Amino acid sequence: MNHRAGSSDGRFGLGEPRGPDFVAPPPTPVWPVDTSPAPAPPPVPESAPARRASRIMVAAILAAALTGGVAGAAGGLLTGDREAGPLAQSTAGPANGAGDLSDVAARVQPSVVSIEVRSGSSRGTGSGFVIDRAGHILTNAHVVEGGGTATVVLADRRRVTARLLGADRANDLAVLSIAASDSPPPLAFGRSADVRVGDPVLALGSPLGLAGTVTSGIVSALSREVRLGDGDRQTALQTDASINPGNSGGPLVNARGEVVGVNTAIATLSRGGSGGSIGIGFAIPVDRAVDGAQRIIR
Repeated sequence: MNHRAGSSDGRFGLGEPRGPDFVAPPPTPVWPVDTSPAPAPPPVPESAPARRASRIMVAAILAAALTGGVAGAAGGLLTGDREAGPLAQSTAGPANGAGDLSDVAARVQPSVVSIEVRSGSSRGTGSGFVIDRAGHILTNAHVVEGGGTATVVLADRRRVTARLLGADRANDLAVLSIAASDSPPPLAFGRSADVRVGDPVLALGSPLGLAGTVTSGIVSALSREVRLGDGDRQTALQTDASINPGNSGGPLVNARGEVVGVNTAIATLSRGGSGGSIGIGFAIPVDRAVDGAQRIIR
């Protein structure tokens, strides 16, 4: 049974639980888990229902309130009046973060947008960001999978109609297009090779419809295996920057304001997949995001 996240009265929810199930070691869950060897306890008979009851399932869920449905066909062709060059990535190397990231947030925020998708009486929301001067906006495929009409809300509160160029459901990426004359400046991209555990990062987006929200944290892990979109398990960045429903598709940026990931999922202790951030979020690594966006645009 599918569980809709968006609802006709505008309330926000969480998508159908998807992705990795973690089992915390009995008797008491400890986070992080101590992986050092321990003597095995003597076997104690336990019924199947009891074993199930003692299990704490941590599911990676899509971090957006969105409508159900099918995403646009993979790929998409540009027409006529605009040409988009290759997406540029920084060659500056690792970003050594300063303590105050307020200047970074101020530079990045104008290029981050809210995305509203309406299909019938259903409404879904998510986030995205401008990636070039041709008016292309990168987001998650699951944000726009309900189809219908997409509206982009810019940082200055202007509302513009967007066209879905295409979606890559296996990598949970999609590209929207707005008029170049309406487009804010694009964000710069970093490189996956320059991202390090412990790097300070900011997550930007519209959690629960709260546009312009910025949260901070660090890169917690570089190659965490999770299931994203409709594809197989693949590696993702893990961060403790707070990510909540509605953040999906927003950028994860480093201390220079360069995009190092696309926020896409969170982990939850809830069996049903509901709940907010517990400090474990996942982002699509920047190199994969750049490659996916360029394939869609072409």
